[in-house]
Amino acid sequence: MTTGGQTVATTRAGAAPAADPSIRQLRLFLALSEELHFGRAAARLFITQPALSQQIRDLEVRVGVRLFTRSSRTVALTAAGRALLPDVRATVEAADRIRRTADAQTRQLSGRLLVGSIGAEAAMPHTRAVLRALHDSHPGITVQLLSLNFVEHIAALLRQDVDVVFLRPPVPEGIELHHLATEPRVACLPADDMLAGLPRLTLAQLADHPVVAMPEEVPRVWWDFWAVDPRPDGSPVRYGPVATDMESLFHIVAGGEAICFLPAAARELFPRPSVRYLDVTDLTPSTAAMAWLSTRQSEPGIAAIRQAADRAVF
Repeated sequence: MTTGGQTVATTRAGAAPAADPSIRQLRLFLALSEELHFGRAAARLFITQPALSQQIRDLEVRVGVRLFTRSSRTVALTAAGRALLPDVRATVEAADRIRRTADAQTRQLSGRLLVGSIGAEAAMPHTRAVLRALHDSHPGITVQLLSLNFVEHIAALLRQDVDVVFLRPPVPEGIELHHLATEPRVACLPADDMLAGLPRLTLAQLADHPVVAMPEEVPRVWWDFWAVDPRPDGSPVRYGPVATDMESLFHIVAGGEAICFLPAAARELFPRPSVRYLDVTDLTPSTAAMAWLSTRQSEPGIAAIRQAADRAVF
């Protein structure tokens, strides 16, 4: 029947009620609500468009209301679809948290540790020393090392997709750090920049150069430090194109679109003929650290690698 413009599923007397929606159907609903296009949503979900349409129709039967209006050209959420959207999103996010927590517990029970790293941190002496100390004291722990980009290196830790991350602070609240090393930061400029031939620079000399931007998902506290924003005199930074990982960052710098600041080790770890690394006399140093969630610090695997970091010699 129809009530208030919404199609409502009815159940015959004595018939079994429709089943509750599945989490998969709720994920499909979220994707379609964001794309508002069956073809794009299906491609994003790696399923066929007819399969998506069938699942959405089945979901509408299960919840008893029409969720989308469809025409040959447009797809739109109904009033009921808009009303349900916050609860659907919260349910899917809760299911994701359950999965991540369960995965973390499985790793804990099996002696498997997921270790993330950003940039070349996996190759740094301090990282190798910590992992070597962990193996020496706990040979039964299996370590899986994952390379993470600018967005994921903190997001994966917050989601518990990894147990610890070797990174460069600062970090948001809720994350604890074990300091491992300190080194200068350097400016990374295109090789044909008029300043690239100088022996060293000051931040004032770089005031007119835009800095590589980061995706919005990157914590602001992290990128403000690495962009040196604001500058010591209080002036804001002008930003250039967005980089998601080291390769895209170097592509932007080499093309003369923006500059960036990196740990001094980048000179040896990322040599590029199209970029130049220069010392900056008034640039504060950077630190390298191992990070974990404060709420997970006592878990056996994380406690073991924290103890290994205390013992590591490099």
